[in-house]
Amino acid sequence: MLPFKTVVARLRRTLVTLALASGLLLAGCHALGQPPRSVLLSALAEQIQTTQLDVAQALQLEPMGLPQVSRVRLESQEPIPIGTAKGWHLTGRFDWRLSGDPIRVDSPFDLYLQAGERQETWRLARPLIRQDGSADWLTYPLPLPDAPQG
Repeated sequence: MLPFKTVVARLRRTLVTLALASGLLLAGCHALGQPPRSVLLSALAEQIQTTQLDVAQALQLEPMGLPQVSRVRLESQEPIPIGTAKGWHLTGRFDWRLSGDPIRVDSPFDLYLQAGERQETWRLARPLIRQDGSADWLTYPLPLPDAPQG
């Protein structure tokens, strides 16, 4: 049996290696045809805003300010077809808060992104499941990654 210090040192090296590898995967997402980080942030903000509008309408309330997204932790990503286009299913966790609200919320996310033909534009996609089990997709355009928002 290995000494405790040796086990801890090996575990620490393994965790550092995994952290570096996941960081490289996230940094290289765009190069592999995956959505860039700016698109992921924009999609998360759009998803919060869309959900907020749905809830506000259902409760007959005014929607609150725009969400601010931070600390995105991507846990899984897989390519999938969305309609006739290439898409991605992404899951993970992120922090967000409404503008002017001091409370930050840690939330899971499960989101779908549809790539444009040359992967220069992206759309947030939401599955609309039919009674027969098949799915249609509702899509929402996202701002271009380098476009000013406002």
